[in-house]
Amino acid sequence: MPDVQIPARPRARAHDGGPSAAELLDFAHRTAADRALIASLPLDPEGRTWVRLDGPRGSEAWLIGWPPGTGTGWHDHGGSRGAFAAAAGELTEQSLAAALPTEGWKTLELADGVDRERRLSDGRGRAFGPHHVHQVLNLSPDTHAVSVHAYYPPLPLMRRYSRTGPVLRLEEVERPEEW
Repeated sequence: MPDVQIPARPRARAHDGGPSAAELLDFAHRTAADRALIASLPLDPEGRTWVRLDGPRGSEAWLIGWPPGTGTGWHDHGGSRGAFAAAAGELTEQSLAAALPTEGWKTLELADGVDRERRLSDGRGRAFGPHHVHQVLNLSPDTHAVSVHAYYPPLPLMRRYSRTGPVLRLEEVERPEEW
C-alpha cells in the first residue's frame, strides 16, 4: 500500500488581523492578575461599574464590578469574539452550546441540551466565538465580583434577549453610544 501523506491542518488564525479568542483570554487572565488595577475599580453597592481598558491589537476591553445579585441578562456581542476572566469574587456564566445566527430572527425555540453553566473565580476565564449567547451573573448574596472582558472587533452592537423556557426572543439592539 503506498504511503499517503495527509497535510497538516492549517492553524486557526484571526482572518481579520485582530487578536484571536485565545489571545483575548490571555489578556483577560494577565489583567485579572493585576491586583493594583483590580483594587482601583470603584465599586457601587447598587449597580455595575466599569472602566474601559486598552485591549491587545485594537480590541475593546473592560474592567467590570458586579455587586451581589447583579447580572447582564441574555445577550450576544454583535458578531465579535471575546473572552473574560474573574479577578475577584465568583461569576456564573449561563450560555448556549449552539452557534446561533446573529441576524434574521426574532424568536428561536432552543433544542434540549443546549444549556451550559460554569462558575468562574480566582482568575479563571473563558473565550468564545462570534455567535456566543450568554448571561453573566454574580449570584453571591454579599460579595462583589470583578472581571476583565475583551472583544474583537470592538463591539459594533449588543443584542439583548429575553428567555422563557426554551424560547429565546430578541428584545433590543444596543449600539456603543448607549453604553
